[in-house]
Amino acid sequence: MGELRKIVQGTLLENEPMSNHTSYGIGGPAGAYITPKDRCDLAEILKFANKYSIETHFVGSGSNLLVADSGIDGIVLTPAKLLTQLEFNNGHVIAESGVMLGRLVKECIKRNLTGVESMIGVPGTLGGALVMNAGAFGGEISNYLHSVEIMNMSGEIKTYYPGDIDFAYRFSTLKTDEFVLLARFDLKEENSIIIQEKKNKASKGRKTNQPLKFRSAGSVFKNPKENAAGYLIDQAGLKGIRVGNAEISKHHANFFVNHGNARSSDITSLIRLARKTVYKKFGIKLELEVKTIGFDPKELDI
Repeated sequence: MGELRKIVQGTLLENEPMSNHTSYGIGGPAGAYITPKDRCDLAEILKFANKYSIETHFVGSGSNLLVADSGIDGIVLTPAKLLTQLEFNNGHVIAESGVMLGRLVKECIKRNLTGVESMIGVPGTLGGALVMNAGAFGGEISNYLHSVEIMNMSGEIKTYYPGDIDFAYRFSTLKTDEFVLLARFDLKEENSIIIQEKKNKASKGRKTNQPLKFRSAGSVFKNPKENAAGYLIDQAGLKGIRVGNAEISKHHANFFVNHGNARSSDITSLIRLARKTVYKKFGIKLELEVKTIGFDPKELDI
């Protein structure tokens, strides 16, 4: 750690509880939680981690993240305070990966640019949204993507275009060992009334359908082709089931909420229960949407 501390120009927190950095408020300590000072600092940290084969994770605001109670041995890198620039040139938008998705949406709406308004209220940073191809109410972050700039573990910067990346439902082929620096989008102007209608519809749907009063990580499972994950879990009779301080929400069964001091083991117990029960009743294997760090795969499987 001493050698790493000599390299880092930004902020380095040792044995930092990840519960401070996830929307769940859950997670054990990270060996080193780092916010780089600038791109040069980021490049040196990545090269150091690569040279010594140190486990490295890239985390935004932690809104779609479940970290094990045992924590993370290696490095957690976040762009949150480093990469927050947002630029507009008519419909061409340049957004760095630490920009909160909500800010991007609001600034686009303000300029009558359409394409992202359905994601109003979606938490998290742009970087995380791109990696998982976040979406809501029919829209996905990749729909109007022009290009993505990344930095690899050798500190090299590369640009990818949509043809270089495969995007699917809550999926992209952006690599977990490449740090997203920024993305460029080409959006179209639209009548402000139409944009507001789309925004209001999405906002109302979110408030009506989601348990926003409790800590969660959003949807736990991806929706299978057969039916919505929340519907399947509900039909399996699991709404309101609790393990410790974690609960399968009575409001929306695909949201598992933390009522206070829930542990990641409480959430994983509910994940296994939901997977096992839905598979037994419907023959459908639920696939995780929430990103997990620090777990043995057996902890999450049936």
